[in-house]
Order: sequence, then C-alpha cells, then structure tokens
Amino acid sequence: MAWRRLARLNLSRTRTSLHHLLSNTSSPDLSPLGASLHSQFPKLTATHYFRHEHSHDRRWYSFSTNLGQAQAAAEVDPTDTGGQLVEVPLAQTGEGIAECELLKWFVQEGDHVEEFQRLCEVQSDKATIEITSRFKGQIHQINFTPGDIVKVGETLLKILTEHSQSDSSKRTSPFDAETSSADAQNQSQVSSFSGGVLSTPSVRHLAKQHNLDINQIPGTGKDGRVLKEDVLNYAINQGFICKDSPSTDKVDLFNEKGELRGNFVSTSAYEDKTIPLRGFHRAMVKSMTLASQVPHFHYLEEINFNALVELKEAFKNENKDQSIKHTFLPFLIKSLSMALTKFPLMNSSLSEETSEVILKGCHNIGVAMATEYGLVVPNIKMVQSLSVLEITKELSRLHELATHNKLNTDDITGGTITLSNIGAIGGKFGSPLLNLPEVAIIALGRIQRLPRFDEDGNIYPASVTNVTIGADHRLVDGATVARFCNEWKNLVEKPQLLLLHMR
Repeated sequence: MAWRRLARLNLSRTRTSLHHLLSNTSSPDLSPLGASLHSQFPKLTATHYFRHEHSHDRRWYSFSTNLGQAQAAAEVDPTDTGGQLVEVPLAQTGEGIAECELLKWFVQEGDHVEEFQRLCEVQSDKATIEITSRFKGQIHQINFTPGDIVKVGETLLKILTEHSQSDSSKRTSPFDAETSSADAQNQSQVSSFSGGVLSTPSVRHLAKQHNLDINQIPGTGKDGRVLKEDVLNYAINQGFICKDSPSTDKVDLFNEKGELRGNFVSTSAYEDKTIPLRGFHRAMVKSMTLASQVPHFHYLEEINFNALVELKEAFKNENKDQSIKHTFLPFLIKSLSMALTKFPLMNSSLSEETSEVILKGCHNIGVAMATEYGLVVPNIKMVQSLSVLEITKELSRLHELATHNKLNTDDITGGTITLSNIGAIGGKFGSPLLNLPEVAIIALGRIQRLPRFDEDGNIYPASVTNVTIGADHRLVDGATVARFCNEWKNLVEKPQLLLLHMR
C-alpha cells in the first residue's frame, strides 16, 4: 500500500510520537481512540508522525486515524525492503580501488531482475568484475553509461523491489476502504519524492553534455519519460544550442552540377582527437610512472634454443590432445622457476617503509599479454609445484580470459617476477620497466636462425634469442643478475637438466 511505502521511506525521519495520547495510560484525558488502541495493543506506546520535505514544503502525515492503520503501522519492519526504491552503489572491488570504469549493462530501465542476476560489468585497475543484484524487483533508474568512471560508493542504479502478496493481504484491514482516497494522494507524493525522472542513460548523458538539469526537462514519453528530443528541444528553447546552426561534421562533397569536387580535402581528418584513458591503460600509466622513479639495471644475454626447438617438436609429434598447444614459453617459465630457487633475491620485493627485503615463498611468474583492452600481466601461481604440462594449460586459460577481458583479481595480483615475450610480435631486445613491487622483469626477443661457431670452430645454424633482464638496482647488483641469468641460460640450453631438479 502507498502509506506503507511512505512509512518505510520516511521512518528514519521520525520526529515525534503521540506521547500525549498513549504514553500515560492513567491520564484522565486519554482520548477514546487512545483507549481503543491501548485495549487492543497494550504494547503499542505511540503512533508515528512523519515529516516529508518536498519543494521546500513541510507536510506531516499521520497514520493513526483509525485502528486498522495503527495496527499496520505497528507491524512495519524497518529492515524490510519489500516494495522500496533501493539504491545499488558501487562497492569496494579490491584493496586500494577508488573507482571503476563501467563497461556494459546487462539490464535496461524497466527490466525485471531476480536475486543474483547480472546487472553490469565494471573494470578496475586490476580486474573485470560483474555486479549482481541483491534484490528482486524492477530496474527503476540507471545513472551511468558505458565508458563512465564510477567512484566507489556512487549509485549505479535504483531498483524498485517487490514485496510478497501474502504480506500485503495480512496487513489489509477493513478500514482500508475508508482511506483509499488518502492512499491515492500519498501514492502520487511518494512517486514524486522517491523516483526522479525516467530516462535512459544515453539521454542523461546528452543532458549532462549540455549542462542541463534533467529534472527540469518535461518528458513527453510514456509515464513522463524524458526522450532525446525533449532534451534537444529544451536546450534550443533555453538558448544553449542554435537550431539553425550548421553541423561542422557535414561537408559539401559535390559542386552545383552534382560532380564530386576534385580538390576536396576533409578538414575533419586532421583534427585532434581526445581519447580518455580507461581500464588497463589507466593502470599502465600509474604503474609505469612509479617504475620510472626506480633505478634500473639492464643485462643483455643471448640464449641458444636449438635443444628446446627439438624438444618442442618431439612434444608436438606425440601430442594427442588437440586442445593443448605446445610453445617455448612453458619451458622458459619452468626453467626460470628452477633458477629462482638458487637466487631467491630475484623473487623478492622491497619494503621501503621498514627497509626490509621480502623473499617470496611462491614463484608466481607473470606473463605480459597485449590485448585490445590494453597491457595486462596475469601470473601463474606456484610454478615450482607445477609440471610443464600444467603450466601449458594454465597459460592457455589465462590467455583466453585476457583475450575476452575476463581476468579476475586473483589472476593479476600477487606476481613475483614477470616475463615479457615481445619477440612474438617482433624486435631483438628491449629495455623493460619493472612491474612493481617486483624486483626483476625479463624481455624475450624473437628467435632468429643465425650462424654460430661450435667449440671446434665449425660453423653451424643456431636458433638464438636475446633476453634482457631489468632489475631494481636498489636491491639487486649486476653480479647477482649475471649469475642468475647464467643459471637460467644453462637450463634452457640443456633442458634435460630440468629432470634433475623436478620433484
């Protein structure tokens, strides 16, 4: 009922009670209504008045005009959200996350949603997250459009929740017929108080572009919904835009005879464009800005891949699972973990606050992946306990999720060292920047077929690649990096040695 909805909406604003009516049952001035209430409900000590401020007017509503309404008011549960207009804010999606980009909506205004149904998808600096509904009801208002930056705590949308019909029937009294007209009046007041105007996110965005208050724009759509035409007409009437102004995007391509202008040059092709930074691009700006403040030491080495090429071909020939694609990367990751066991300082981080070095117990090796959504570095957890085949499967899973922008927070946090396989795209070597708080990062160049000399001075063809190790020079010295690289190189060039260290 309308009065019940209004009661819940304004319960927090309760200011006073009818203490003169019910607080003192021994008073000789107790009214007949008070005596009736007290005889029927001894535990009821007061009825509630509610103040509602709207358009600078203060109205006081009393819901104790008869016994039936007083009984219903006493049964109102302040924590019950049935039939209420509830706000769904952006919750904290991770430690240190203050805002997210809204990627897309799964619902529209007017849609009916169930509990745990997907509402929208947002992306933070660390992961892509789906927001689900905690309520069952109807989407009343959507406040943001895809591409908007939403701060934690801001209201994403409003849902008009449902209340059970059985509860409504239980709370219906014979006195309801007497107050139907008052309920209808209260219903209109509730609608104006709690709803705001109806409009789609794109229309709200259009109004925002013209610095218009959408609440002031009269809507011509169904139920007073504000349409795009309403915003444009309002903007024209208010003088914000000129109705007859020519569009700067339209250029006359033809002359008076209808022939294409031979000397036509579109000036719009040379105009500057402003592209907002979103998602992983924003995260890269922050992380690389921090990394530029750390002194780097870079070490370049060449590694012979001949033995690894033969091993990879043998695995491909024996592979019966078509879903598994064997590449060099799983072998490099496993051998890197073996080398980290001997050089734990390369798998550490620096705590500047306490001036301590944290030696990481797990080898969570990150792999840089370039996607259409930006650069992302998911990591494979506890590589020291995985086989090459398990690493291959996990790498394939992470790559699939990264391609579709579905990585979760756990996939891209907790890394201890990073591999960047830039050679898969091109280039012989690079100078990678650290993925803080890690102290080392390795860039792999492309594999080249080049002539090399053996120990007897004979020339032979070799598959070689350049690796560049970037290290935090505040913590790691050049000699440590060189010894670590020699150990890793030896395991890559002689993969049979991996068998000696595997458990």
